Amino acid sequence: MKTGTEHEFSINSRELVPLPCSDRILTEAGGSPDREVPMAGATIGKELQKTVLEFVPLHPSHRLSVLESLVQSGIAEFYRRFSDRYVLLGLGMHPVLAPAESIVWDHGESGIYREYDRLFSLGQHGWVNVQAFQVNFEYRDDDHLVRMFNRARSLIPYLVAVSAASPFVEGRLTGTPDSRLVYYRENQARIPEICDGIVPRPIGSVADYRGRLSAIYSLLRQQGADILCEEWVASFGVIVRFSRPCIEIKVIDEQECVFSDMALCAFARALMRAGNPPLEEDHRTLLAMTEDAIRAGTARLEEELLHLFRHAVDAATTEERHYLPLVRARIEEGCLASILADRYRERGDLVDIMRELALCLKDNRPFMAGDSRGSQRPAGKE
Repeated sequence: MKTGTEHEFSINSRELVPLPCSDRILTEAGGSPDREVPMAGATIGKELQKTVLEFVPLHPSHRLSVLESLVQSGIAEFYRRFSDRYVLLGLGMHPVLAPAESIVWDHGESGIYREYDRLFSLGQHGWVNVQAFQVNFEYRDDDHLVRMFNRARSLIPYLVAVSAASPFVEGRLTGTPDSRLVYYRENQARIPEICDGIVPRPIGSVADYRGRLSAIYSLLRQQGADILCEEWVASFGVIVRFSRPCIEIKVIDEQECVFSDMALCAFARALMRAGNPPLEEDHRTLLAMTEDAIRAGTARLEEELLHLFRHAVDAATTEERHYLPLVRARIEEGCLASILADRYRERGDLVDIMRELALCLKDNRPFMAGDSRGSQRPAGKE
């Protein structure tokens, strides 16, 4: 299955203070703030908030190890050029950023962001402090699209549970593993159909999905926001991209390193392929399960996750099985948010934990429970 990934990392000073300077970095690296800039095997580009850069592999691939290598080479090249000034950090939200410390993009396409701001007020968490790991799975035809979309929507609570990595908001431990999605699902409350509670309803045809987009566009036009009437405006947990034929999974928190991102991608991809995994389809039940995942990470879904994990292992390629032990560790030991919360309760030093996490991203090493160095890959094969 050809796969593409998108990785969002915050830009920080060497002291781990968030810096709204993506435009300066893009201009220095590529001559303009409005272009995607080649960075070894990846490209770097803007996000809505200037405190974040997006890293994307130069091309999709059937092989996750290729994607991992491409993105990691981009991170290494970034540090070769900018290590004297900047530090990159993963996670689903920046742990200490206050919205007033970020700046919304104000160069090319700024009209789109001004319209978003007029409708939804961008100066808040859920807009200027979110970092997602987005996974794109290519579809072959309309029937394949429908099957993939419906399978992906049923995976949402499980992917939220194992990926939750945003336990801190403005330096405080919230008690909620996935604080990012708490804000994300509310950030367009004026037109709730855009997010639709994160979990979309199933579709029976491509026309069903296009009908949902048309309904959103109609609501936007009523507000004079015609500029937003594009396929990317949909904020469901999984959306369809017709312009580059793929479904895009949007619910996964950015992790601490690219290896961990690829482990979650391997889990999702194997389950997309699995013959008959025990997945819920009822919309209300999926919403309730997603709420459990947001509020408790893996804790309330561990039995179901382990059952699904066995299906993933059975359906996985040899390469995917290389990554899956990390997913099992996250199911059994807790998602990254739970591990970080435990570490914070032990130490009480968030900046020190952030420093470890920044090294995990730079060195491409997972942050593991019980490892004081925070940088060790799980061993063994499934």
